[in-house]
Amino acid sequence: MNETCAIIISVVCGYLLGSIPFGLVLVKMAGLGDIRQIGSKNIGATNVLRTGRKDLALLTVLLDMSKAGVAAFIALRVFDSELVSLAAGTAAIFGHNFPVWLKFKGGKGVASTFGLLAVTAFPVGLMSGATWILTACVTRYSSLSALLAMGLAPLYALLLHRNLPAAFYLVIAVLIFIRHKDNIRRLVKGEESKISFHKKSDEHTENTDTLKSKD
Repeated sequence: MNETCAIIISVVCGYLLGSIPFGLVLVKMAGLGDIRQIGSKNIGATNVLRTGRKDLALLTVLLDMSKAGVAAFIALRVFDSELVSLAAGTAAIFGHNFPVWLKFKGGKGVASTFGLLAVTAFPVGLMSGATWILTACVTRYSSLSALLAMGLAPLYALLLHRNLPAAFYLVIAVLIFIRHKDNIRRLVKGEESKISFHKKSDEHTENTDTLKSKD
């Protein structure tokens, strides 16, 4: 089979795998309704967390990460081509962002991209992951952390002399920035919500219970 046919097959299969809306499916299976009707209306793990189910959010992250990674891994094993592998993984990310089953309204692709980085250039995945963690700890903005991690991934790849992956990572980074346009707007205005690393005080709950007891 020539490389062009391999790319076409891998892209189609990768897209279909990436378009599986795991967050939506898991939330519905748990009897919590349609995830697209709450919070950001996104099908990603962050919005799944808004249901109060941390286990479902974690499972969504893992499954979304596996999409592009599995697509790239299988393509590499079957066709033994880095180009085909990267094409399959990138197609899976586009599938996650624009799933045909949901009228092309999907997630933002950050978790899926980390999965692709881990499989196609593990050191880049580590560096991007470290960038996300460091930025999140310093700024407490999840969106900013994702934008920096994904924006720097092509540069990290170039520094490691991985030119072909860098080209694909650049395309994905542009997609992720476009998908985060509303987050960028809120960041500029100072209206973006921050990550909370601490449990909220029970003081409000206690005060509410006290007021209820007086009624």
